[in-house]
Amino acid sequence: MGADRREGGERRNRLMHALLTGSFRPRRRFLRRRDEARRLVDWHDSRWLAVVMLILILSTVDAMLTLALVAQGTASEANPVMEPLLRGGGLEFALWKLGLTAGGVVTLTVLARQRVFGWLTAGTLLYLILGIYTALIGYELVLLSA
Repeated sequence: MGADRREGGERRNRLMHALLTGSFRPRRRFLRRRDEARRLVDWHDSRWLAVVMLILILSTVDAMLTLALVAQGTASEANPVMEPLLRGGGLEFALWKLGLTAGGVVTLTVLARQRVFGWLTAGTLLYLILGIYTALIGYELVLLSA
C-alpha cells in the first residue's frame, strides 16, 4: 500500500465543520462501516422531524397552559429561571421557552445517533422528552379543569 497522503488528521472528527458542510451540501445519508457508529450523518430519518414537531407543539401548549394556570392562581412556574419571565406578561416567557426548546431538540436531532450520559442515545432522549411533555400536558389539563 502507498503512504497515507492525507493532511490535518481525521476530517470526520471535526464536529462544527461536519455540521456546517452537511447542512448546506448533504452527502452522507447512511453510515458505511461499523466503526462509524459514532460519526455524524448529513441526512436524518423523517421520524425525527415528526418527534421534534410534536415536542415543539407540546412545548407551545405547555406555555399557554402554564400562563392560564398562573393567571388563574392555580399553579406557579416551577423553573426558577423561567419564573421571572412570567411577570412580563407572558410573551417573553413563551418566546424564551419555545426558543430554548427548539435549540435543544435541534441539537439532539443532529446528534440522534450519539450516546449521551454514556448509555442513552440522543434519539432515545428525544422520545423521553416527548413522553414527559405528554404527561405534563395531561397534568396541566387536570389542573385547569379542577
